[in-house]
Amino acid sequence: MSASVALPGLTARLDKLVYHHGGMSLPEDKPHAFVYFITIENASDRTITLLGRKWVIQHADDTHLVVEGDKIVGETPRLPPGEHFSYNSYHVTGVDARAAGCFHGIDELGNKIHVLLAPFDMRVPAT
Repeated sequence: MSASVALPGLTARLDKLVYHHGGMSLPEDKPHAFVYFITIENASDRTITLLGRKWVIQHADDTHLVVEGDKIVGETPRLPPGEHFSYNSYHVTGVDARAAGCFHGIDELGNKIHVLLAPFDMRVPAT
C-alpha cells in the first residue's frame, strides 16, 4: 500500500473564523461556538478527489478531540486544476482550543494525496 503524499499546488486555508456565545442550542458546559470557513484550492496539474478528513482539536483543559471520517461535510469534492471547494463547519467548546486538520483523497492517476490545514486557535473572548 502506498503512502499519501502532499501534492504540490494543493492548498487548504482558513478563510474566516466567527465566534458566537450562548444561546438555547449550545450546552451549558460548552457555550462557545466557533464557525470556521475553509477553502481547498487545486493549483496542481492533476484532477483530485477529496475523500475525507482528520482533525485534531486540543483544548486548554488538556482534553482533545479527534474527528475523522469519510467525506467533507457530506461531499466528495472533485477538483480539476484551477478549481476550489469551500465549506463551513463549527466546533463548540467550554475553553480555548487549537485545531489542526488534514484532508485526504486521490489524484486522477489513483495516487493517494493529502493537504494540511495550518493549525488555528479558537480563543474564548475575555469577559
